[in-house]
Amino acid sequence: MTLLLAGDIGGTKTILRLVKAPADADEVLHERTYPSQNYPDLVPIVREFLAGTEAKPEKACFAIAGPVVNNSAQMTNLPWKELDNKSLETEMEIGQVSLINDFAAIGYGVLGLKSSDIYTLQAGKLDPEAPIAVIGAGTGLGEAFLVNQGSNHRIFASEGGHADFAPRNELEFQLLKYLREKYNVGRISVERVVSGQGIVAIYQFLRDRPICQESSEVGDVVRTWEQEIGREKTVDPAATIAMAATAKRDILSERTMQMFIEAYGAEAGNLALKLLPYGGLYIAGGIAAKNHQMLESEGFMQAFTDKGRVSNLLEKVPVHIVLNQQVGLIGAAIRAAQL
Repeated sequence: MTLLLAGDIGGTKTILRLVKAPADADEVLHERTYPSQNYPDLVPIVREFLAGTEAKPEKACFAIAGPVVNNSAQMTNLPWKELDNKSLETEMEIGQVSLINDFAAIGYGVLGLKSSDIYTLQAGKLDPEAPIAVIGAGTGLGEAFLVNQGSNHRIFASEGGHADFAPRNELEFQLLKYLREKYNVGRISVERVVSGQGIVAIYQFLRDRPICQESSEVGDVVRTWEQEIGREKTVDPAATIAMAATAKRDILSERTMQMFIEAYGAEAGNLALKLLPYGGLYIAGGIAAKNHQMLESEGFMQAFTDKGRVSNLLEKVPVHIVLNQQVGLIGAAIRAAQL
């Protein structure tokens, strides 16, 4: 029996999972979560995890929250030494170790999802040989794609989230001008709009116009967040806005989320036009998973397919929201099995 070690390594927490090959998400042998800041390095966490299990994994893959170049990575928010696969193989006594970006892990993870792990917005017409696209708004905006290579898939990361934000109507043109002045920059990336920070930026834009009246419930949270710029945050305004919109208790939040969702759908459609991912387009990230019913009702798919003469091409793309928030761990295990 071949044992695989999968890890999701973040600045706040590290999640490790032990599975059997092939990486079956239903057969988790052991899993634990560790506070990353309490350890000087990844190796002590792995040793503690494996202690007492008598398990000796032969392969391991770790999803890293940050850039990974040639199987090496420097943790952005941790004072750890640089991680590289060869040193980890030696120190952990594991035959093969791979380091991949956390969004690349999500890309692999969609291959291991079950029907209960997704929420389908458009059934489309599936072509198993076609590319698969992955997009996910969270702290930033990640975009990637997978290509079928016969026995497995190969994932390609991208920096698509840093492409230009493309306004589609007068209100979005006003938003673009507002953000250029707000950030004192000449161009605005789509990530500035389609992300958690984008939700807050849209809220501020609509509030400052003013287009909608602000409530004290949400407004107090946003003002607290604004006052904490440059310091540790005690509030999450994006989550507050989304929850108020879902509960329909704040008009400004509802309008914010509608504008955000339409921009999200439009960008997902742009990605789909470039790839024609008839293998499926998967929407990852906590924002979509926690607000999947809002995405269905607030114009995401209308913006996705609103591409003029080529709109019919996108009507055939299967579109799914990823509900399983451990998709990165699933992907790390799948990548480990491929080593």
